Amino acid sequence: MRIALDAMGGDFAPEATVKGALLAAEQLDTDYEILLIGKEEEINPLLKEYGYTGTGIKVMNATQVIEMGEHPTKALTQKPDSSIAVGYGLLKAGKAHAFCSAGNTGAMLVGAMFSVKATEGILRPAIGGLVPKLSGGFGIMLDVGANADCKPEVLEQFGEIGSIYAKYVLDIEKPKVGLMNLGEEEGKGTVNTQAAHQRLKVNPNVNFIGNIEGRDMFNDKADVIVCDGYTGNIILKMAESIYDILNEKNMHDPFFDKFNYEAVGGSPILGINGNAVIGHGVSSPKAICNMVLQAQKMVASNLSERFKKHTGAQ
Repeated sequence: MRIALDAMGGDFAPEATVKGALLAAEQLDTDYEILLIGKEEEINPLLKEYGYTGTGIKVMNATQVIEMGEHPTKALTQKPDSSIAVGYGLLKAGKAHAFCSAGNTGAMLVGAMFSVKATEGILRPAIGGLVPKLSGGFGIMLDVGANADCKPEVLEQFGEIGSIYAKYVLDIEKPKVGLMNLGEEEGKGTVNTQAAHQRLKVNPNVNFIGNIEGRDMFNDKADVIVCDGYTGNIILKMAESIYDILNEKNMHDPFFDKFNYEAVGGSPILGINGNAVIGHGVSSPKAICNMVLQAQKMVASNLSERFKKHTGAQ
């Protein structure tokens, strides 16, 4: 199994990416291989400097880099030999089983939609955000940024694909699905959330428990939290800020430490024909390592194929 990693993506690339790949290589199963994609003349000296002599990491040359501030669609068109374009090319051709990058988020999303494409039957692929739970482990919230506005049928489908991720990657046997809303009562919310509630309530593919409120984020009321990308992104960034504030005040707790982006490494793109994970732009070696390990779980659980089976796509 091969996990492609964008060596040039992120504010501290390629140094942080190469170090993260080395950390991940120590923990991956022996049948996994990391493909470091980027400028060979920068990556190879780093591997040599860090004393790597193993066989689990291979370098694939890509001469171009999509910078953080570039327009995603334009950059992918104008830079076909960029590390992101090459990574998605490998994923599409089946030469990699997952692709990870801490680079340009927009380019990662556009690349997914125009290379491996959405799974047939999936209306809108989503970005999932892992949510720490007070009782231990994680739940998943989607969407956290790919789709700012969502129709009721899209929110309903988020409940379905989130349940698949929760069951097969997070090992939650019967995930509970909650719809983020401004009240628990069935009639609360916007026109879209009210309609989504009605659809989820009768959907046999999800274990829907009703509306949840912001205070239910970290308890065990729901394992899959459904919301539009506008709401989810605000919640995600606020949660990250809680960790930053506590860290600045030198206050540490095992639960709040899970709010640190490094703990999970990245956010999966769900509902596409392949496994892709987007890392934080300021990813450290630890974050890169955990992003790769998350991709390994997605590959091992056969996640993208499960989306196809769920929608009937062949």
